[in-house]
Amino acid sequence: MPDGGASTVIVEMREEVWRANGLDAQDESAAAAWCAALFADTLGGRPLRTNNSSWIAFRTVVNERWSHGRIVLLGDAAHTAHFSIGSGTKLAVEDALALAACLREQPALPDALAAYEAERRPVVASTQRAARASLAWFEDLATYTDQPPHQFAFNLLTRSRRVTHDNLRLRDAGFTDAVAAAAGVPTGTPPMFTPFRLRGLTLRNRVVVSPMDMYAADGDGTPGDFHLVHLGARALGGAGLVMTEMVCVSPEGRITPACTGLYAPQHERAWRRVTDFVHAQAPGTAVGVQLGHSGRKGSTRRMWEGIDQPLPDGNWPLVAPSALPYRPGVNQIPHALTTAELGLVRQQFARSAAAAARAGFDLLELHCAHGYLLSGFLSPLTNRRTDAYGGSLAGRLRFPLEVFDAVREEWPADRPMTVRISATDWADGGTTPDDAVAIAAAFAEHGADALDVSTGQVVPDERPDFGRSYQTPYADRIRNTLGVPVIAVGAISSWDDVNSLILAGRTDLCALARPHLYDPHWTLHAAAEQGYSGPGAPWPLPYQAGSRTPPTGRTDAPKPRLTLH
Repeated sequence: MPDGGASTVIVEMREEVWRANGLDAQDESAAAAWCAALFADTLGGRPLRTNNSSWIAFRTVVNERWSHGRIVLLGDAAHTAHFSIGSGTKLAVEDALALAACLREQPALPDALAAYEAERRPVVASTQRAARASLAWFEDLATYTDQPPHQFAFNLLTRSRRVTHDNLRLRDAGFTDAVAAAAGVPTGTPPMFTPFRLRGLTLRNRVVVSPMDMYAADGDGTPGDFHLVHLGARALGGAGLVMTEMVCVSPEGRITPACTGLYAPQHERAWRRVTDFVHAQAPGTAVGVQLGHSGRKGSTRRMWEGIDQPLPDGNWPLVAPSALPYRPGVNQIPHALTTAELGLVRQQFARSAAAAARAGFDLLELHCAHGYLLSGFLSPLTNRRTDAYGGSLAGRLRFPLEVFDAVREEWPADRPMTVRISATDWADGGTTPDDAVAIAAAFAEHGADALDVSTGQVVPDERPDFGRSYQTPYADRIRNTLGVPVIAVGAISSWDDVNSLILAGRTDLCALARPHLYDPHWTLHAAAEQGYSGPGAPWPLPYQAGSRTPPTGRTDAPKPRLTLH
């Protein structure tokens, strides 16, 4: 440090640590003295001076408009991003450059200001998402303090999602190799292609084809040729686990007339056709069934005909924890289930679980998310009951846990069960992240082998904070707080993201939906792109000739000279 120079020192800690050390009751000078004593070795005898040094919680500033008349906001005045990603000055300078360019390019001031916002908002929003992820990581630092040193370091470096496994491997292959070795990843194996065990089932890799409603069954809930081809193709595509859509436990439990079921003998036979194909033609790929009941979100049209819109005719009565419609004035008011009717629903789930076992499924997931029946019991926004099945979180958990126990009793002891939950409702007064940890703990105590952690879709007025792998922090928190396996899902689209999340210890499995609609062979292609040909991604024998990335046309050929000098 030059003579007379000074550096800014920022001290961050969790609020409970701050209070436990009595810092909430100390003035500025006393707090500075405490920090100086704590960091004496780092300071090396240098004084720690104060300058209006208050303890604060970082505020992320977001403005609906960045200008008013001839006044324009730039940098932190318009938007803040947590200092841990070091972007504040960069954003301000880039704002200024963009504003200057727009003022020069546009003939009128209003047009220039509109162009300025249109150009900068997407960049700023992306940076703020990364900054919020970094901020949340530091706020939850205690969650990671038990991680092994190499994994902790990797987790720290990839916390904002801007730096990934592949980025770090290019910059410092020795470091990523050391992290992988410490985690037991074999040399030359991407983390996503390591096996993972759930009860008696060993998955050959960490990729899951996420449950996706296809709305392609016939009128009585029977899966047909579409489901055989759809699920069969994705099983041939290399994923470790392929999940069905939500398979309904009763006719009235369907979302639409085109949803599949497991409540009739023909359903069991049709699903057996799918599982037999997967086990015979894609050996090593597991196939799982997701059981659920639509609750108050049932009796609607297929997604492309009007999502959540009631049928034009032929609607069936709906049931729910409480008589609250999904969209008042649009969806019908459901009947609040009586205690006797709850027993009937429990039996329906148990019968479907027994049928799923006979149909040959390797794993069963209980759908307790997205505002469907069991999710409706969990959320305080949808459960207004005053009996033993409402009120406190313990009361709201009672029926979903009873259903879980009934299903677990019918499901073979060596086959795993998972539970999908909505870890937040994205709405005031709804399920909170702390609630989600408690919900996950309750299911784990009852024998859930993993938690499939999603969010939202519980109430129509939700305000989700979308972004790359935006739901993973909720899975991360559950995994590293409770020590239970989790499945991360939501806007995970690249193999680099999967490798990063697995190696950082934020999740055990990654479920991908839309990427598998775009490319049924997403996992095999990910292996080819990484030069991997090991046991975690074997190509089916008829496809092996295509197991290498095909050559493409040259794009770097010399261009013809078009001008003479």
